Amino acid sequence: MKQIWKPGTMIYPLPAVLVSCGDMERSNLITVAWTGTICTNPAMCYISVRPERHSYPIIASTMEFTINLTTESMAHAIDLCGVKSGRDIDKWEVTGLTKGKGVNVSCPYIVESPLSIECRVKEIMHLGSHDMMIAEVLGVLADDSLLDPSTDAFDLGQAGLINYSHGHYYRQGEEIGRFGWTVKKK
Repeated sequence: MKQIWKPGTMIYPLPAVLVSCGDMERSNLITVAWTGTICTNPAMCYISVRPERHSYPIIASTMEFTINLTTESMAHAIDLCGVKSGRDIDKWEVTGLTKGKGVNVSCPYIVESPLSIECRVKEIMHLGSHDMMIAEVLGVLADDSLLDPSTDAFDLGQAGLINYSHGHYYRQGEEIGRFGWTVKKK
């Protein structure tokens, strides 16, 4: 049997990311769980942000942001950046995270992040409680410590990424398969 609930957003788990915005002088970090891929070619993604958030007008005016994937060692920073406002504190200073100068955008990336995705907003869709910021990916900054020197393969599974699920943070579990493993010839 299943219970029947009212409509809700129960698609979990989601990546727990820190989005950086602004510029090197005046920037902010915002915790976002509503993010994802939209298209491969051109590479596009989205974040959904409440208009009343401090970062919203920053992103809306610059039309740029960087999605920074997060690790277990960044869990405290993720939670803090989600419950405190950049109107009241300097989140970079309070979390101890390090700003890196963006390559394709003016906003900084988080040096401690294993993967940072630099984005330019193409469209803002006003949906209700949140606005979806649809963006083109301009560049990806990958931590070279996750590259296998013998194969040049990037192994994000070794980064210790964390997820968000219905109010809780979780570390990712072990790999159970690889795309196409069900049809791979033995």
